[in-house]
Amino acid sequence: MKLLSPPHSSSTILLLLLLCFHGAVASSNSSSSSTSKIGKGYRLISIEETHDGGFLGHLQVKQKNKIYGADIPTLQLFVKHETDDRLRVHITDAEKQRWEVPYNLLPRDQPPAAKQTIGRSRKNLVGVQDYTTSGELIFSYTADPFSFAVRRKSNGQTLFNTSSGESDDPFGAMVFKDQYLEISTKLPEDASLYGLGENTQPHGIKLYPGDPYTLYTTDISAINLNADLYGSHPVYMDLRKVDGKPYAHGVLLLNSNGMDVFYKGNSLTYKVIGGVFDFYFFAGPSPLGVVDQYTSLVGRPAPMPYWAFGFHQCRWGYHNLSVVEDVVDNYKKAKIPLDVIWNDDDHMDFHKDFTLSPISYPREKLRAFLDKIHGIGMKYIVIIDPGINVNSTYGVYNRGIADDVFIKYEGQPFLAQVWPGAVNFPDFLNPKTVSWWGDEIRRFHDMVPVDGLWIDMNEASNFCSGLCTIPKGKKCPTGTGPGWDCCLDCKNITKTRWDDPPYKINASGLQAPIGFKTIATSAVHYNGVLEYDAHSLYGFSQSIATHKALQDLQGKRPFILSRSTYVGSGKYAAHWTGDNQGNWENLKYSISTMLNFGIFGVPMVGSDICGFYPAPTEELCNRWIEVGAFYPFSRDHANFYSPRQELYQWESVAESARNALGLRYKLLPYLYSLSYDAHMTGAPIARPLFFSFPTYTDCYGLSTQFLLGSSLMISPVLEQGKSQVKALFPPGSWYSMSDMSQAIESKGEYYTLDAPLHFINVHVYQNTILPMQRGGMISKDARMTPFSLVVTFPAGATDGAEAKGSLFMDNDELPEMKLGNGESTYIEFYATVSNGSVKLWSEVQEGKFALGKGLIIEKVSVLGLGGSGSPSDVEVGGNAVSVTVASKVQVRSVEQIDGGDEKGNTKSMMVEVSGLEIPVGKNFAMTWHMGL
Repeated sequence: MKLLSPPHSSSTILLLLLLCFHGAVASSNSSSSSTSKIGKGYRLISIEETHDGGFLGHLQVKQKNKIYGADIPTLQLFVKHETDDRLRVHITDAEKQRWEVPYNLLPRDQPPAAKQTIGRSRKNLVGVQDYTTSGELIFSYTADPFSFAVRRKSNGQTLFNTSSGESDDPFGAMVFKDQYLEISTKLPEDASLYGLGENTQPHGIKLYPGDPYTLYTTDISAINLNADLYGSHPVYMDLRKVDGKPYAHGVLLLNSNGMDVFYKGNSLTYKVIGGVFDFYFFAGPSPLGVVDQYTSLVGRPAPMPYWAFGFHQCRWGYHNLSVVEDVVDNYKKAKIPLDVIWNDDDHMDFHKDFTLSPISYPREKLRAFLDKIHGIGMKYIVIIDPGINVNSTYGVYNRGIADDVFIKYEGQPFLAQVWPGAVNFPDFLNPKTVSWWGDEIRRFHDMVPVDGLWIDMNEASNFCSGLCTIPKGKKCPTGTGPGWDCCLDCKNITKTRWDDPPYKINASGLQAPIGFKTIATSAVHYNGVLEYDAHSLYGFSQSIATHKALQDLQGKRPFILSRSTYVGSGKYAAHWTGDNQGNWENLKYSISTMLNFGIFGVPMVGSDICGFYPAPTEELCNRWIEVGAFYPFSRDHANFYSPRQELYQWESVAESARNALGLRYKLLPYLYSLSYDAHMTGAPIARPLFFSFPTYTDCYGLSTQFLLGSSLMISPVLEQGKSQVKALFPPGSWYSMSDMSQAIESKGEYYTLDAPLHFINVHVYQNTILPMQRGGMISKDARMTPFSLVVTFPAGATDGAEAKGSLFMDNDELPEMKLGNGESTYIEFYATVSNGSVKLWSEVQEGKFALGKGLIIEKVSVLGLGGSGSPSDVEVGGNAVSVTVASKVQVRSVEQIDGGDEKGNTKSMMVEVSGLEIPVGKNFAMTWHMGL
């Protein structure tokens, strides 16, 4: 649930209007300042090698100035090739320690401590000097004025270049002050950039020159375009073609302070209000390689339980338990799959965390309900907000005070307001808070055996601003009117440079004060850490504490959904994209945001299906479930004030849900195997098309279609009143999942596809082996049904074609997702066509777990075979088998949209072999011959 989106808002309608209509003015004002040049930069005065193979240098400011404060006179430069494909460039104050993302939160190597002796230079400091090892990335520097560049060794391509001329470059030399850091890089005009979130990007996934990119975790609705939203991810991917070949690389600035990033098309400038420059460069050169290298540093995505890939239903406004019971019953009656039922704060006693309403959600009745749904494999998740109600009768608060776990302001717990009224915020940087939080979760779980936790409002969101006290003589909140109106007595805090920094980032899209509707930035965390520095880490630190609590609880694999995220959050939590609107624009935006989070290493992501507020149309909800059924995290969620929008509320939407979710549940083995790939390599579950087709530049900016894995393409209807969709098909053979006898043989073109109201176009690419099951109403049942394999060759294949796929199975309650524990199986499938002979086989690792489930492969469908004769001599393991073999010629005539002529017919065979009983988990080889 929640915020800054009427009617569910922590702000006035006036602020929302300012956000929506005046954000462009503010960003324009900020952008205009990005072209001014500050100072003359630094000169390199010494450099020497370090014992670990890096080098350490010192920089001295050339000419001091007072713009945004005094320059830090001497800087320490540390450069190291940490791996063959990762380069680190770290710049900080040479005399004293500065704030950095805590190394215990995000484990990584520490650079040499500040105050190193400035030794004699071991290199000539004149001209351009290179520093390289055996890896792909070359670091070079110019001493005076200091600048650096990063190049590829393989082709000499410059990836990052901070040098600035006196007049012709759009940016100036590096600036390093206490509360203002600036650095820029030149870029080629043809570079395609992705990332720098979280924000809602109206131009699609590709970064758009001139759009503002501000990073500072903020509770404003996702309907606000080009504004800093709930997460901060200062990383981007750069994709370009060099001599006809695609090359991708990544750049992370590991800094948690607020920042503006100005992308001009030919340059990119960071303006940061604190911390250090801690750059990591990832060599790629494939998009998947970049994410692999990135997540190897920040943390691999968390393993998810199997049921998390089922469908989820939530609503803010399930006023009592009987409503929740009715929702579950109605999904069953409508024959729409449902795995997880959620509660927003309706279950709480006056919005207080870790409580139950004794009237609306009496404990014994809730436990009986949970016993019932747990018995059939369903799950239950509830929300927890970080604000702890200031209430002397509330045990959670009293224990928190006793353990001294709250963020402080002038020695006292900082006072804020959210749903229960006056609250204090736990300080998750404090080890005692982590222990206290785990104990509160344990106490709550003993009362209500929930299956996961939803942590919301953790930017952190505050209905008030400034220094507040609880008013005397009046009730707060009043119990009437909007619950998000501030009712504390508050005054602005502007007396410190932390509350009113010299440079104003474009916060909330209008340069709002950085303490606006959140924790005051001069508040203090554990060990004297300022909120000013740690603000954007709040949700991340809460995710870590919650993950530890749940895993310690029962030793099971946790499921956590977090609204606020930071670099590395994917190691602990899934994410939904916050308060969206039930309109066609927000449906379209959801795809770009989902794809961005895959790049950020948070692959388990989705948007509120049908929109959070105010009310979707029936047609929109039809189309949204057809997209949302293929989000990695698939959940319908609505606002307190919105009409009911469960998928069974309209019969037409129920039909679309049965179709789309029916296919999703058949694809659960594929989705779960993709989650294993994500956990092992960081590979996104939902991906932009350019991940699989990086040579095909037409898909670089495509934001209206997406892939699941490398080869399953979703082409949804995103416009009102449309019954066709214009879809881009990269070169090759694409087979329809709704009718596998239908295919498109594309040379890389747009095609018009029929898309009636209840239909979603899903196509599988050539050279793929797709594991599927029969599906079901609950994932627990669906995963026990027989398997089928869909094998796709290029249309007309007779010789030399190959296909492959994989399947991962495990005990999904185990904390770790890996092989070698005796409760997991990994299978690779291969298929070839050679001289009309088709061979399909498997290579199994640790088959005992799968064999113990007694599952079989009952059918194989092979698409794209050339020839016209019937298949014969079917053998499994060298033995002839008696099975049903069905074959038919597929004929597909498609019309090219972009002005071309109607394409001719393509003929190839689709062969289905059914009646098989091949054990899953045992190596097999299957062959047959085709008449040519």
